[in-house]
Amino acid sequence: MNKWVIFSLVILTACTTFFKKKTERVLAKVGNEYLYESDVKDVIPVRTLARDSIVLAKGFIDNWVRQKLLIAKAMKNLPGEQMDFSKQLENYKNSLIVFEYENALVKQNLDTIVTEDEMENYYDSNQKNFLLKDNIVQIQYVKLPVRSPNIKIFKKLLYSDNSVDKVNLAGQCEKYASNYFLDDQTWLLFNDILKEIPIKTYNQEDFLKNHRKVEFQDSLFVYLVRFKDFKIKEGISPLSFEKERIRNIILNKRKIDLINKMHEDTYEQALKHNEFEVY
Repeated sequence: MNKWVIFSLVILTACTTFFKKKTERVLAKVGNEYLYESDVKDVIPVRTLARDSIVLAKGFIDNWVRQKLLIAKAMKNLPGEQMDFSKQLENYKNSLIVFEYENALVKQNLDTIVTEDEMENYYDSNQKNFLLKDNIVQIQYVKLPVRSPNIKIFKKLLYSDNSVDKVNLAGQCEKYASNYFLDDQTWLLFNDILKEIPIKTYNQEDFLKNHRKVEFQDSLFVYLVRFKDFKIKEGISPLSFEKERIRNIILNKRKIDLINKMHEDTYEQALKHNEFEVY
């Protein structure tokens, strides 16, 4: 913060000029507490415009003053026992210590490898927990400029199941398509597809049941769409769509088990070595 900004802050806050150790300017004072220039500097991002620095600094100073006034009023009016936070602070400190130790334990000991068999077993045993909330699709689509001369070639390649045609389609899309998606093994939310492809439908379920190929254009683009498969909401979600979620569930369960085991082992070891007494 340059000198004239600091000078402006002093004017804006109507502060008397004080100095900390005869070197640092004081910007505000409440009771016996002072707000120094360095305290305000820390909240101003580097390269902020001078006028914006003034606004940010003035807001910070105003909030600081208001907070200190409220604290002073509360301390004046609250009885002593209500201002004794030693127990809460001790409990908070202890919770932080245990939390940090648990995090370190998890980082050092958690097995993060989840196999395909583990995910499949969890999926098979908990399918009721994997009901779809939205319609999902497996799809290929190509978005072409409306004046593209090779639209017929794209149609032929897109609707073909020949492996050579699939390779050629990828090459053509790379060269000429405005956008495309060819991985028909991946499940996607149908609502996300509608953000890219302006399909007009008032009933998604009926649309998906009655369309395998869609071709249309607007003023700028031609859209070629091929639906390989779909799943309707409230049905069972496919495993491939849920793998990342299942992996996280399994890892979280391992984490909880690891922490619980540490708690129990700590108690059992202390019990074994007579490290505590209960009266």
